Amino acid sequence: MSDSKFPDPEEMQRRLQAFFQSAFPQSGAATEPVGEPELPTKLKDDTFDFHLTPREIKAHLDRFVIQQDDAKKVLSIAVCDHYNHAKLLHERTQRGEATPLEYAKQNIIVIGPTGVGKTYLIRHIADLIGVPFVKADATKFSETGYVGGDVEDLVRELVQKADGDVSKAEHGIIYIDEVDKIATAGGSIGRDVSGRGVQTAILKLMEETEVSLRNPMDLAGQMQAVMEVQRGGKPGRQSVNTRSILFIVSGAFSRLKDIVEKRRRHAQIGFGAASEGDALKPWQHEVTTADFVEYGMEAEFIGRLPVRVACDALDAGDLRRILAESEGSILRQYERSFLAYGIEAVFEDDALDRIAAMAAEEGTGARGLLTVCERLLRDFKFDLPGSGVTSLKVDADLIDRPSARLATLLQCGLGEKAQVLRRAATEFLTRFEQSHGVALRFSSEALDLLVEKATTEKRPMRELCTELFKDYEFGLRFVQRSPEGAPLILPRAAVEAPDKFLSELVVQAYRERTTHESSSDAAS
Repeated sequence: MSDSKFPDPEEMQRRLQAFFQSAFPQSGAATEPVGEPELPTKLKDDTFDFHLTPREIKAHLDRFVIQQDDAKKVLSIAVCDHYNHAKLLHERTQRGEATPLEYAKQNIIVIGPTGVGKTYLIRHIADLIGVPFVKADATKFSETGYVGGDVEDLVRELVQKADGDVSKAEHGIIYIDEVDKIATAGGSIGRDVSGRGVQTAILKLMEETEVSLRNPMDLAGQMQAVMEVQRGGKPGRQSVNTRSILFIVSGAFSRLKDIVEKRRRHAQIGFGAASEGDALKPWQHEVTTADFVEYGMEAEFIGRLPVRVACDALDAGDLRRILAESEGSILRQYERSFLAYGIEAVFEDDALDRIAAMAAEEGTGARGLLTVCERLLRDFKFDLPGSGVTSLKVDADLIDRPSARLATLLQCGLGEKAQVLRRAATEFLTRFEQSHGVALRFSSEALDLLVEKATTEKRPMRELCTELFKDYEFGLRFVQRSPEGAPLILPRAAVEAPDKFLSELVVQAYRERTTHESSSDAAS
C-alpha cells in the first residue's frame, strides 16, 4: 500500500485549479469580469430588528410548554441578551463604527430527561423571533473529513433556511441535541471520532469564526468555484460569520445524576457542606463544570456554554396539563384526524386523567402521550371512517374497554348510516319528480334493499339510484300519471330488476289504455 498522504482540502483546490488552467487555457481572456458577477447568496443591509423582552418570550412559551418555569426564564433572558447585543453590533457596523464591543457570548446548554420539551422550547423561540433554525443530533457529526457529517454543514444549512440570505443566517439559531452521546471515555488516546474531535469541531463554531459557504470536501462545489475563477468572475461573499449565531446544545446526561449525588455526599462532610435546601433541589439545577468534565465533556467545550438550563422531569399531573392546556396538545391532532372523516371526537376529563397516568408509566415524558393515544385509538381510526359513526366520546370507559366500545359504535354506526342512506334515496326521488313531473315513492322493502346494496357495494346512494333507474325517465312517459295523483310506489322488485319492472309497468299501462279506448269506442 502506498504511503502517500491524501491531500488536504486546500491542496486539493490548488490541484484542481492547476488542472483547469492546463485543460482550459484562456489565452487573451480578460482578467476582469464584464459586468457584475452573480452572487451565490443574497445579501441584505436592513437592520436586524429585535424588540422583545424576557417576559414576552416567556409568555409566548407558556402557551405551548407546561412547567419548566425556571428553564423558560433563563432561556428568555439569555436570548434577549444575545439578540440585543447582535442588534447593537449590527447597527454599529452599518454606521461604520469600528470600536469593538466587549461581550461574552451566551451560548446555552439544556439539561433534562427525554420528552420534557427541550426541542419544543427552542423551536418556539426561533419561530417567535423569526430567525432561521437548524436542529441536528450530535451523534451524526465527526471531525471534518473523517466519517459522518461536517459540523460546519449546520451553518451552511442556516443559509439554506434563510433562502440564501447570509445576513439573516448570521442571526440564526443552531440547536444540537444529544451532546451527551459524544462524551469521551477517560484516558482515550488519539483521534476520538465520536467524542473529543466532535466537541472540538463544535466549540470552534461557537466562537466567532468564518465558515465557507462551500464544503471543502464537496468536489462538485470546488470544481464550480474553480470554473468561476477561470471564467474571470469575481466570486461573491463566500463565508458566514458565526459571531451572532446563537448555539444551543442539549442532552439527557443520564449518568450525570450519579456524579452530582456523589459530590453532594462528599460535601456533607466538613466545611462547605451542602445546606438542606440545596440537597432538596433537583440534581439538574446543581450541575457544575467539574461534573460535566467528569462525565466526559471537554472543559473548553463546556466553557463555551456559560448559560445552563435545567428542565425537570414531568409527572402525571404535568402530562395532564399538557393535554388540557397546551396549544400544541396532541388532542388537537386527533380531533383533526377524526374530523377529516366526518367524526367529531370529544375527550372527557376522566379520559385525560387515564391517558396522563399511562403516559407517565412510559417514562418518555410528553412523548408518552402520543404513544398511549396511538395505542388506544388505533383501531378506532381504522374502523370508524365510513362506518356511519359521526361522533366519538373518549372517556374512561372507552379506555378500559376499547374493544367493547368499538363494537357498540360500529353497530350504532350501521343504524346511523342506514338512516342517512334512506334519506339520500328519498331525496333522489324528490329530484326525479322535480325534473320529470312523475311522483315516485319507495316501499319500505325497496328502501331496505337499496341500503343493503349501497352498504355492500360501498357506493353513494345517489350514484346507485341513478344507475338502477336510468331508463325510468323515458319509460314512464308511457305511464299516464298526473303529478296531482297518487304517487307510483316502487316495490322491492323495482330494485331487484328495475328494467323488468319498468317493462311490465309499461305493458300494463298500454293494456289499460287499450281497454279504456275500446270501451270508449263501444259506448260511442
